[in-house]
Amino acid sequence: MSSKSIIVIGAGFSGLAAAATLADAGYTVKVLEKNSIPGGRARKFTSEGFTFDMGPSWYWMPDIFENYFASFGKKVSDYYRLHRINPSYKIYFGPGDEVVLPSELDDIYKLYEQIEPGSSTGLKRFLTESEYKYRIGIGEFVQKPSHSITEYLHWKIFAAGIRLNMLSSFGAYTRKFFKSEKINRMLEFPVLFLGGTAKTTPALYSLMNYSDMVQGTWYPEKGMYSVVEAMESLAKEKGAEFIYDSPVTALNIAGNKLKSVTAGGIEYEADYVIASADYHHVEQHLLPEAYRNYDEKYWNSRVLSPSSLIFYLGFNTRIPKLDHHTLLFDEDFAGHADSIYKNPHWPEKPSVYLSCTSRTDSTVAPEGHENVMVLIPVAPGLEDTAETRKKYLDMAIARMERYTGQQLREHLVFERSYAHADFEKDYNAYKGNAYGLANTLMQTAFLKPKMRNPKVKNLLYAGQLTVPGPGVPPAIISGQIAAREIIKLN
Repeated sequence: MSSKSIIVIGAGFSGLAAAATLADAGYTVKVLEKNSIPGGRARKFTSEGFTFDMGPSWYWMPDIFENYFASFGKKVSDYYRLHRINPSYKIYFGPGDEVVLPSELDDIYKLYEQIEPGSSTGLKRFLTESEYKYRIGIGEFVQKPSHSITEYLHWKIFAAGIRLNMLSSFGAYTRKFFKSEKINRMLEFPVLFLGGTAKTTPALYSLMNYSDMVQGTWYPEKGMYSVVEAMESLAKEKGAEFIYDSPVTALNIAGNKLKSVTAGGIEYEADYVIASADYHHVEQHLLPEAYRNYDEKYWNSRVLSPSSLIFYLGFNTRIPKLDHHTLLFDEDFAGHADSIYKNPHWPEKPSVYLSCTSRTDSTVAPEGHENVMVLIPVAPGLEDTAETRKKYLDMAIARMERYTGQQLREHLVFERSYAHADFEKDYNAYKGNAYGLANTLMQTAFLKPKMRNPKVKNLLYAGQLTVPGPGVPPAIISGQIAAREIIKLN
């Protein structure tokens, strides 16, 4: 057992993973969280009988969650029940043009054949290569702390790197296998929604398509917040203490070490600190300037993933046309991407993602009602006004009505919006970003903001702005890596 004390700043996925890992190793762990509940962007809220997951809604890479709980001798099923969603999701390209992705791989091959005759052969080769990327990328590369390039200077890693297609763009890579633009757009949607364009994202990220089609799309009973509750429960079982409604206001340095953390007017001493809160906020607003890894110019030069304009909507009618996951791609996909990355502005005709968990789970909405989360990826740093939100709410409902063929506005009984200003207020999110850094080649692995701070020997970072990157599974892995770095030092 260690006598050392750890402060973890933030109870998002990376903070929860770090806390449990360190508590399990015998450290005394306190988690300081500015909000009243854990989860970070994955919080939930309930109002007027509707329950909404506030952020992440896709449960992909189920093995990451299984491996996480297994590292403590536990199973996912010890904490929550999973349901495989069938069909996995639906993509609407326009009137009479809709693709429903089935959950079974043989049915996916048949679907691809219908869209592009002969393409099932290409899909099999594509998934074989994507499986290799998943096995090596997730199993080995993302587990590295990426302190420097030397971690990758090995002939085996170099050989693997060639097969990982790090230097090929996602868009160019998929087009080696498929001629159909519809298929290519189907494969590209996780890239746009999780941080990049098909032109700038390395082909490595086709590993997400492997998880999508082979591992499947899942739903934790009662919502994604069930995962948060499970991770908090596990961390508490291991002895971690959680202190909520405690925003950190200062990191107190003595020499080249962080002596204590001030939160809620209380000073907490610590031998080590893991900052799993927004990296930019910690550096630019909590650390004295002399101790920062990066300056404001550096952060301004980073390519951020999108922010999101989100609407949480409750309807007093069923909407049979919606699936659990529905993507409306009936407008200008490329123009929407340009509005995020090339010429940042509010998009004129955005793609829209609809999550309707009440299609799967009767506990999240009153009987005969639907809860719908509407998400529109938008550029970070945009001016976020009430007028803008109203405009896009009207647009979103009109798009839903056009797609479903139902009059929905008269059935809208609950609405709440969430955008840049909320991300900044609730999470201190840099430029109101929702996902972290874009997955570009120059922001991969050791080229991301460093997990260690060489100027403050006992401070480490975790979360979506450091390695391995954005998304729920990478955030969990980030917390584990940061915790293991501390354990290695002792």
